[in-house]
Amino acid sequence: MRPANLITAIADVAAGMAVGLILAGGENIWKGLQLAWADYFLLWIATVGLYGGGVVFNDIFDLSIDRVERPERPLPSGAVSLQQATTLGIGLLSVGVLAAFAVNVIAGGVAILTAFLALLYDKVGKHHPFWGPLNMSLCRGANLMLGVSAFPESLNSAAVLMILPVIYISSITLISRGEVGGGNKTHLTLAVIGYALVGAILLSLDYLFPYNTLNTLPFIIAFFALVYPPLFRARNSQEAGDIRKAVKAGVITLILLDAALAAGFTDIGYGLLIACLLPVSLRLGKFFAVT
Repeated sequence: MRPANLITAIADVAAGMAVGLILAGGENIWKGLQLAWADYFLLWIATVGLYGGGVVFNDIFDLSIDRVERPERPLPSGAVSLQQATTLGIGLLSVGVLAAFAVNVIAGGVAILTAFLALLYDKVGKHHPFWGPLNMSLCRGANLMLGVSAFPESLNSAAVLMILPVIYISSITLISRGEVGGGNKTHLTLAVIGYALVGAILLSLDYLFPYNTLNTLPFIIAFFALVYPPLFRARNSQEAGDIRKAVKAGVITLILLDAALAAGFTDIGYGLLIACLLPVSLRLGKFFAVT
């Protein structure tokens, strides 16, 4: 299930809801959350179900590979049967879609799209050198839009923000291709550039939206401080162990990018609230696999 990753999915939705609220004409995130707390809770359930289901099916489709490369995982080790995993995966995706429909029909549609993209990646996309990273990044972009969909009138305006997860998650996916056999220096260099580009975009959104760039600075600085050291180590060594650490850092520090985005649209306090998910994810990452 990768609990540490689930926390990052919640951060996506929390940021998306902030974006949706402000673009819908809301002025105060805290009052907005008081009014929409039920939707907030339902979308948290939705994203956990969708992400969890996607992870389960990823392991199902990878079973033959994991028997060789990662025999300690639940499925290849026999700790969980294939039937049990399939039932769990279907159940999680169903809960995710139903919880989103409980918010509104548009959110339900976004959830169905997210589930489709996740299954497409698990079965086909991840095996393609170009479409794989793009497919995975679209999953995350759809998850961000799942949060926005609490305010359906904001979706069209917010859609351009999908460029952030597209660039960022594509970068992580490129890095992850060296988790077993070692890294590709070109891929790692592209990731360095991709991370920098995401930071630059986050600092430039005031040209398009009602957005306070200064609010984002603490989170972007913290992000670079945490994500670049393991990435540069991996780029220098190109060893599988360092690659896995770089991927783990990239996945978990996505929370700080969500915090930066949310703070830009709302206030630093709300960004800090999302950033509080970071130590939770880091802690879980010590006990459960992230990649």
